[in-house]
Amino acid sequence: MNDQELENSIVTLYARGWSIRGLSASLGIGRPRVRRIIEKDKQKRETETLPFAQPISKGISIIDSYKDYINEMLAAHEKLTNQRLYEMLQEKGYTGGITILRDYLVGIRGKKAPDPITCVETNPGQRGSHDWSDYNIMYEETGKEEKTTFLSFILNYCRRQYIEVVEDKTQRTLLDALVNTFIYFDGVPYEVKSDNQKACVDKWSEGKPVFNKTYMEFATHYHFTPLAIHPGKPRENLKIERPFYYLETNFLNGRKFKNKQDLKEQLGQWLLYYNDTRTHRTTGKRPIDMYKEEIAYLQALPTVHYDTSQFGYRIVNNESAIQWNGYFYKVPDEYMHETCPVRASASEITIYSPDFKKLKQYTIPLAGTHNKYIGFNKREVSRSISVKAQELIERLNDMGPIMQQYVQEIKKLKPSHYLDHLRHILSLKANYYHEDIIIAVNRALRFKIYEASSIENFLTVNAQNKTELSLMPKKNTRDEKKRDRDI
Repeated sequence: MNDQELENSIVTLYARGWSIRGLSASLGIGRPRVRRIIEKDKQKRETETLPFAQPISKGISIIDSYKDYINEMLAAHEKLTNQRLYEMLQEKGYTGGITILRDYLVGIRGKKAPDPITCVETNPGQRGSHDWSDYNIMYEETGKEEKTTFLSFILNYCRRQYIEVVEDKTQRTLLDALVNTFIYFDGVPYEVKSDNQKACVDKWSEGKPVFNKTYMEFATHYHFTPLAIHPGKPRENLKIERPFYYLETNFLNGRKFKNKQDLKEQLGQWLLYYNDTRTHRTTGKRPIDMYKEEIAYLQALPTVHYDTSQFGYRIVNNESAIQWNGYFYKVPDEYMHETCPVRASASEITIYSPDFKKLKQYTIPLAGTHNKYIGFNKREVSRSISVKAQELIERLNDMGPIMQQYVQEIKKLKPSHYLDHLRHILSLKANYYHEDIIIAVNRALRFKIYEASSIENFLTVNAQNKTELSLMPKKNTRDEKKRDRDI
């Protein structure tokens, strides 16, 4: 007889008048067990119980003796954290763990439930959202991972998305990308929502965002109202956060990219032929189909787009070139030593004469381009570089045989970057004495440490800086001089 049959027999026979003693003797079980089964049945029949597991009664806890102190501290310090209270209890001799304390505090304070996720649906043309996201991407050309930044903009009604690979997160880059976005969508939504990035929001005051002056000018030019999420509330921008996860798992996952240009080309194809044509999980429609409904509600583009160019003035150098962001751009020779206005957009740089006539316009080279001379013919570039290198080496060789030996060694070991090290060494003459530089270079040769930065570090610690006023000479310099005389 199994347990269920046994319980049934005991309960039914007891209900018919059998005694507990008689049931025990007849069924061959102890009277206490018979009594428990009868009591259990009685409780079930007379008391309503929930079909859930009942909480297990707890015994004496190590935290019981500290409850009065805990309640007192919580009353005195409303914002007291669990960690700080745990530390205070330890000072009182508490030897338990923080988990027990947390469980007890949940019973007192209650567990704060997260805010419910509310995805606000907007009308066609009403709102768009944008944000940045960084990913480490492996490029086959270099065989190395490179941090790559994406800017994403989504129309909140149709969920159509524009994504652009950008070089940085500056305001100029953001505005250029937004111009490209509006051109891509052939219109502008009435509201544009962002996070609290510095390119958009300067600060919050009285619960409202104070937008950057330039960003407000940009918004005014395109007739949209800027919005921003509240600090620490990323869920307010879910419609742009979620698509980044989709970009990561669907586009970046399982694909290979030769270089950044290849990444951009594949991204453009993916946006048009997959992301636009998939069935969206929330709307149940394809973004491109809903976009056809929304485009009529978008604001028209202005005839002239917002100018995000940088402006400045540059003096034309002896090579008849101006320098801009590390590159040298050729200018007609007759403007040598003149101050010329310069206008640089994301893709082009324009050089004007002092009376604002356009002289030259160049395409800005891609980041990492080795040729720093733009607009020069090959003969001019090679002559300019060789003359500079030869003059630099001659000036260093004039410092003596030790420096001559260093020049020869660095040219062998660093054939592609030796000029950078030589320029660095020559610049040390601005702050350090000739004799100290020779000592530092001699030490570098002896220990085979040829980096110019290491030589400068040695001088910083051991040599007297010309620009510093010191009452006592640095001790190590004299010891090095004596050691070098002994060699």
